[in-house]
This record gives sequence, C-alpha cells and structure tokens, in this order.
Amino acid sequence: MTLALLGVFVMQMYYIRESYNLKSQLFEQDVNQALTAVVNKIQKKNVINRFNKRDVELKELEVSNIRSKTDSIVAFKERYKENKARRMLKQQQQIFKYLSEQDSIIQANYLKPEIISEEDYAILSNPNPNKNTLTYKIDEFRTADGVIVGRKVSANFNRKRPVIRLNNLPDSIIYLAYSPADFRPQFIILPTIEPELKVKFKLEESKAEHNYKMELERLYADTVSLLNNRSNVRLLQDVAKEMATKDIPLVERMPSQEIVDTLIKKELLSRNIDLAYNYWVTPSQNTGKVIYRNVSLPSGQVLPKNTFSTVIFSNDLMIKDPGMLYVSFPNKNSLIFNNMFVTLASSIGLLLVLVSIFAYTIYAIIRQKKLSEMKTDFINNMTHEFKTPVATIMIASEALKDPDLTPDKARINRLAGIIYDENVRLGNHIERVLNVAKLDKKELKLERNPVNMNDLIAVVVDSMSLQLQKKNAQVDLQLEAANDLVIGDELHLSNMIYNLVDNANKYSPQTPVISIKTKNQANGIVVEVSDEGIGMTKDQAKRIFDQFYRVPTGNLHDVKGFGLGLSYVSDIVEQMNGNIKVNSEKDKGTTFTIYLPFKLSN
Repeated sequence: MTLALLGVFVMQMYYIRESYNLKSQLFEQDVNQALTAVVNKIQKKNVINRFNKRDVELKELEVSNIRSKTDSIVAFKERYKENKARRMLKQQQQIFKYLSEQDSIIQANYLKPEIISEEDYAILSNPNPNKNTLTYKIDEFRTADGVIVGRKVSANFNRKRPVIRLNNLPDSIIYLAYSPADFRPQFIILPTIEPELKVKFKLEESKAEHNYKMELERLYADTVSLLNNRSNVRLLQDVAKEMATKDIPLVERMPSQEIVDTLIKKELLSRNIDLAYNYWVTPSQNTGKVIYRNVSLPSGQVLPKNTFSTVIFSNDLMIKDPGMLYVSFPNKNSLIFNNMFVTLASSIGLLLVLVSIFAYTIYAIIRQKKLSEMKTDFINNMTHEFKTPVATIMIASEALKDPDLTPDKARINRLAGIIYDENVRLGNHIERVLNVAKLDKKELKLERNPVNMNDLIAVVVDSMSLQLQKKNAQVDLQLEAANDLVIGDELHLSNMIYNLVDNANKYSPQTPVISIKTKNQANGIVVEVSDEGIGMTKDQAKRIFDQFYRVPTGNLHDVKGFGLGLSYVSDIVEQMNGNIKVNSEKDKGTTFTIYLPFKLSN
C-alpha cells in the first residue's frame, strides 16, 4: 500500500509538472501572438497617421465643394421627409373616409354596434361558458292580444371602448352588434385598410422610395466623383516618399505611449492574459536608450525574468532603426497556476483521498488487532469464569453420588447449597453477557417506574456486604440528594451501581476506601462513586467504556472480569438520557460521575 501510494504521488507530481510546462508554452505562444498583433497595429497606425497628415492639406481645398454637395444631400433628405409626411396624411384621410363609410353601413344594418378590443373579443368569443362572460336579455313588447310590437335587447357588457388612432391602427376593428332579425349578438371584423387602398399605398411608397434612392445615389455619385478628382496620386507619392526616408527617428514613427499601452493591454486581454506587465521601447541599435516605458529598468543589459521582445518595423526594409518592443510579466506563474486550478485541485483531492484511505486502513488494521486481542482476552476470562462454577458443580454432584452421604442430611444440604450458589453465579455471568448483547442490538427495553436512588444505593451496598467484608472495605455513604426520585428501570439501575462498587472494590489493592455521594443538579440527580485504588492514565480512561477493554495490569491476573461492566453502565445511562464521566489519576484513585434526569423521555 505504501509503494502504491508513493507511486501515485510520483505520477501526480509528473502530471502536474507536464501540465505546468504545457501551460507555460501556451502562455508564451499567446504573448508572442499578442506582440505580433501590437506591432502590426503600430505599423498600420504609422501609415495611417502619415496619410492623414498629407490628406488634411488636400481636404482643405475641397471643403467648400464637399460642403455644398453635403448641403444638397441634406436638403434633398428634408424634402423627402416632408413629402412622405404629406403622403402619409393623405393616406390617413383616405383610411378615415373608408372606416367612416363602413361604420355607417354597420350602424345602419345592425343593432347597437360597439367597438371592442381584441382582449374582450378573445373572452366574449370563447365557446367555454365558464370563461365567456357575455350575457344578454331580450325584452318583448306585446299588445293585449299578444302581438309583438317591439323588442329591446340589453347585455351585461359594459367595458371601456378602445381608442382608435389613425397613426397606430390595428390590423382589424372588431364590432359587437346584435342581429336585427333575432337580436342575437354577433361579431363583425372590419379590416382597417381596404385591400385596394392597401395595394395603392404600397405602390405609392415603392415608387417614392425608388425615386428617393435613385436621386440620392446620383448626389452621392457626384460627391464621390468630387473626392476622387482630387490628387490621390500625388497623395500616395508624397506618403511613399516620406516613408522611404531612412533617417526619420523612431520616436516620430511611433504612436503615443498611451496608444501603445492600450494596444498591449487590449491584445493581452483578448487572449485571456489578465496580468500586471511592464513594457519599454528602445532603438534596435541602442537598447539602453529607452523611448517609452512604464517601469524603471535595472541597470546593465540583463533583461528581467519572463521578458518577451519583438521588432517593431520589421517589414519596412527602408527604415534604418526598426526599434524593439519588450514586455515582461513579473507574476507569470500566478496566471499559470490559476489556469491549473482544476488540475491541482483534482490531484490534491485524489492524494488526500488516498492518504485518508491509507490512514483509515492502517487505523482499522490496528483497531481490529486490538479488538481481536480484547476478544481473545474476553474469551479466556469468560472460559475461566464459567469453568470455576462448572467445576465446583461437578465436584459437588460427584460427592452427592457417594452412597455414604445418604444418611448425612446436613452435608447433602451443604453440597446442594454449593451447587445452587454456583449455578446462580453462572447464570449471572450469562445474564451479563446477554444484556450487553441486547444493548448492542437495541433490544433491551427499560421499565419506567419511580425509583428512589438513595434507597437503591443503600440496598445494593447492603447486598454486597459479604463481598466487601472479604477485603475489609470502608464504604462512606453521603446520600444528600433531597429529591432522589427518578423514572427508570430499578433492576438495571441496581446493576449499574453494583458494577461501579464492584470495580472500586476489585481495583483497590490495599484496603478499599469507597465513597458514594448523591446530590441534586439541574432537574436531575448526580451519583458519584469514588475509590482510592490503582487509578488509570488519561489514555486508559478514554477507552474504559469500550466493550471487552480492561485496564492492563501487567502479568498479574488477580482481577478477573469480562471487560463488559463499564460498557453496560455507559449504555444504561445513555438509554436513560443521562451521561457518565470519569476522572482518574494513576495510583491515586478514580471517580465516576453519573447524571440522571428526573424524567425519562421517549
């Protein structure tokens, strides 16, 4: 695993290095392309500036003629706009006349016609009765003999009539009217422009637009002809002669420093190079003489690191001094590493994952090894603890088979009592292991009954009196909790106290001195069990609540157990929503502090 991890690390370093080299080459390529583009634009600007300079003189001679032609074009455009406005007004008058005639026809042939908007039309024409909000009522007027002499229609439609503007007409105008025959509502859709008028207007517009373009082209042609009549040949000859002059200084051929700076910045940004840069322009024959610069250069001819250079007027063979442009990037690596962010992040992430897996695997192996050792120790202790009562029961059983013991009732009772006691002892061992197994599977159900902790502790200590007397233990009970009533399982609480007192007794090599205290605290009761025994180190205290863990005692095995007692105590306290803490010092004793709430939550 270590070799594989080192191999992956080396490969990742190689991959990162190659990626860095590739990014560096791409950076250099982009910078060189940017400098080439800057030089080309400087050359073009030099040519344009000279053309403009000569062109100004010729343009001054043509200003009056061009201005005259320009005024003619402007006047023509203004006349076209006025004619177009008059034509549009005439068309609107014709449309208004057409709409008025059609409205008169509708008014004459239908009852109560009313113009509605397209939104109202969409609602009123909806076939769905739930969405159609139009309702109407027809009142009939009859004579005494039942003859209809008139009708009156009324509807609930009372919306704001849309405003029709000639300069912003819709495609059609919609009327809501009632049939004179049966008084039923119906919609009349009237096109805003008569088809013949529409064709006529289109022809008029096309003809006017054609005439406008023809006349405008003629005016522009006259203007272009005027411009072309100037001495373009002379302009070209003058510029070519000036550019062929070898002795023009480089500073006169260069644009301003602001333009050079702008060109460099623009070309670099177009290639995603957003870095601080330094630049300077020098003659090619004397690089120590700086024409433009934005930074103070170091003394001597040594160029700064990451400097790129190019000839400015390389294509102009007639120039005596083509000049040099230098650009340097002090923070080149920052851009490259930013571009490699994904690569670096993925490589570092992969290495972190592999290192984490490697560390976790080693941790798991060590933990499994320790767990295996603890389980082996547990099995050995369990075998010994089970073997002793089983051997005692076997010996007592064999003694009972002796026919000579039949008349000796006292001895038989004694042997029977030994068998019973050892059987109870064996059962307690088994019950302890089963309880821990149930706790692991969350199958142990606690009873919920009121329990007086002061009385319970006193009863447990009294039941252990023979066991404590064997080692002349001194037990100090300070049951000071005024409110000692908790809701819990009396059996498991008593087992919890028993385990703590039993440990205090077992792990005291001299005469055990045990102190048990109770006191009230924050809606609960605190139970402290202290001893002056062998104590523990901080590392041992962190693990004592793990299953099968037993504080090592060297090569001595005088203290027997399964390593399950404190794990059982911790689980019982946790299930009762309490907590347990341990404070211990090597060779000075241990104190267990248990907090139990008065109420056991669900």
